[in-house]
Amino acid sequence: MLHGPVVRRRKLGEELRRLRHASGLTSREAALLLGWHQSKVSRVETGASGVRPDDVTRLLDVYAVRDTQLRALLEVLARSAGGGGSGWWHAYRGLIPPQYRDFISLESQAATVRTLETSVVPGLLQTAGYARAVTRASLDGLPADHLESLVEVRLTRQRVLRAKPPLRFTAVLDEAVLHREVGGTEVMRDQLHHLTQVAQLPHVELQLLPFSVGGHVGLTCPFVIFSFPNISDLDVVVLDHLTSSLYLERKEDLEAYSSAFRTLQAHALTPDQSLEHIAAIRRGCR
Repeated sequence: MLHGPVVRRRKLGEELRRLRHASGLTSREAALLLGWHQSKVSRVETGASGVRPDDVTRLLDVYAVRDTQLRALLEVLARSAGGGGSGWWHAYRGLIPPQYRDFISLESQAATVRTLETSVVPGLLQTAGYARAVTRASLDGLPADHLESLVEVRLTRQRVLRAKPPLRFTAVLDEAVLHREVGGTEVMRDQLHHLTQVAQLPHVELQLLPFSVGGHVGLTCPFVIFSFPNISDLDVVVLDHLTSSLYLERKEDLEAYSSAFRTLQAHALTPDQSLEHIAAIRRGCR
């Protein structure tokens, strides 16, 4: 179990080593072409040290990598793994903790996200009113300006659903999420309506686990699985706790959580049935 930047630094190193091998170069030959010490190539490939995006560009040039999407992703990966640079969330670094910035960074790079939620609506699907109520409840006593900034962060994250290409987002929600009256009746009515709208986007899939399912594999452990384009074995599972997040990247962990997610989908209502159920719950809000 590792923290986000360490996971991505290791993954970046593994991919750069794979590309070097594919180019037919030894680490010594690559170092000579770049004017580096061989030990630097080794440290980068083992994830022992970060690497700047411009150095990743130089490595990819030496390895004759022409895939523009792969090049762009590896350069972004270098920035988020501690190799310099930043995304839009860097402007909020004094407000949001490092583990949240790590999470947003992963989210911004991912091609697909699969998530199980048992307590709250996923951040990418929240309305402003719901996000405000959740944040206020989670961080009691937060100054009003900080609260609004955190809501702004939550809403800005949702740009990934409107990007080109957009993030493919699949969520399984425990029915309890929809009955928990976060923010009051009107906030929940608006939130439920928003769910029925956004779930109709072609790249968003929403399934509901009804109470009738009873206990299920994810009952006490919500999780998120990030998957990335082009890079093999780059998926990461994130488990959120009250004061920290854990990042799992071992193959057996990824297989276990992917299998659990498929099981949850199999037990959940279909997307169409889920929309009908959400609409019915919304009609029952008084």
